[in-house]
Amino acid sequence: MTKPIHSMIRVLDEARSVTFYRTAFGLEIADRFAFEGFTLVYLRSPEDDFELELTINHGRAEPYAPGDGYGHIAFVVADVAAERTRMAATGLTPEPVKEFHREGALMARFFFITDPDGYRIEVLERHGRYR
Repeated sequence: MTKPIHSMIRVLDEARSVTFYRTAFGLEIADRFAFEGFTLVYLRSPEDDFELELTINHGRAEPYAPGDGYGHIAFVVADVAAERTRMAATGLTPEPVKEFHREGALMARFFFITDPDGYRIEVLERHGRYR
């Protein structure tokens, strides 16, 4: 049996990214490994083992372009409206809450926020298949 354990993104500024993910999602540094040409920072929620791996390539001055292949990573929360309000109060800029309906029923309630490196993140309300 397989189990997803982490997703990796390349970021330009370690401190800025760690602050964003801590403020937006409550992720804390689980491990940090510095190597000769790069540093790996693993962020984790206290409630989950899945990690977001930040890769910081030393000496990089130009921002990364997420490209047209990257879509988003998603987080689930109990109350999407409250979470959006909380994020906005901290100075972050979440987009408006949206809803998808399918066959007359709520499928998803969500919003997007963009991290300092331009990666889009979906924040979904715990409902249906989004647990």
